[in-house]
Amino acid sequence: MNTPAPMVVNCVAYDRAGRRVAEIHELSAISDVLAAGDRFVWIGLHEPDAALLDTLQQEFGLHDLAIEDAHNAHQRPKIETYGDSLFVVVQTAQLVAGAIAFGETHVFMGANYLVTVRHGTSLSYAGARRSAEQSPELLGLGPSYALYAVLDFVVDNLMPIVDAYRAELRALEGDIFDAQWKRDSIRRLYEMQRELMTLRLALAPLQDILSQMVRLYPALVRDETRVYFRDVFDHVSRLNEAVNAMREMLGAAMTVSLSLVTVRQNEVVKRLAGWAALLAAPTLIASWYGMNFRHMPELDAPWAYPVMIGVTVAICSGLFVALRRARWL
Repeated sequence: MNTPAPMVVNCVAYDRAGRRVAEIHELSAISDVLAAGDRFVWIGLHEPDAALLDTLQQEFGLHDLAIEDAHNAHQRPKIETYGDSLFVVVQTAQLVAGAIAFGETHVFMGANYLVTVRHGTSLSYAGARRSAEQSPELLGLGPSYALYAVLDFVVDNLMPIVDAYRAELRALEGDIFDAQWKRDSIRRLYEMQRELMTLRLALAPLQDILSQMVRLYPALVRDETRVYFRDVFDHVSRLNEAVNAMREMLGAAMTVSLSLVTVRQNEVVKRLAGWAALLAAPTLIASWYGMNFRHMPELDAPWAYPVMIGVTVAICSGLFVALRRARWL
């Protein structure tokens, strides 16, 4: 029997020097930990239920609309302000069995807390947390640096997907120019184009989110962290350009593949027409001699049959040479 994954993955308090102060096992104790005034908490949740989100709402005073969005896992990527807090939605992606599986992460950020809520296919942000903890002087900048660590982790996980699709596209381009047409190659090109479209819809809003983090929200985003958000913005821009380029190449590959199929079909039709023309001459001559007439030309001549065979062979040979020069055979 499989044990369900815990909804609270991590709940850790940090001081202003970026050091771990305590691991919080009961969410109701968060307010007591934050009472010291020089700490912030970083909470990681995975598909929490309504009761758990209600507890968080009470602890941090989160807006009802943000809680409602976090409970429903089908939100568009966005950034919204609710009083003195930010609510961010980003899409995550992973390669699963050669296809892209998408998930969502909802983030609440305030002056002394960061809460990540994962839905669907998404890696744990434990790696982002470990990376941030290795630079306590930066983690001491507060929740805004923790948010940078999460967004950087999301974007870094998109890069292998783009690289894998780029390599697969090169392999499919080789299949397109094979002598044997492959239906599976066309189907895979279409599937890749559809998945990259969804990936683009996740990347484009992320650019706007990061752009706002670079320029806005002075009460929540430390100036020292804006340069880090700018770096992630640059990575997202390059990924978005790569995805757009691949989508164009996929469209071109599909067009070329279908054009090559048409060209191959035309070649087959030309060959069939050429052989039909070769067979037409002897068929016509044989049909004349198959008629039930007593007085046919040269029927009584002893040399008529061999001459007619020679004439037929000569006509067919001439047609063969002419069609071969025209590349119909």
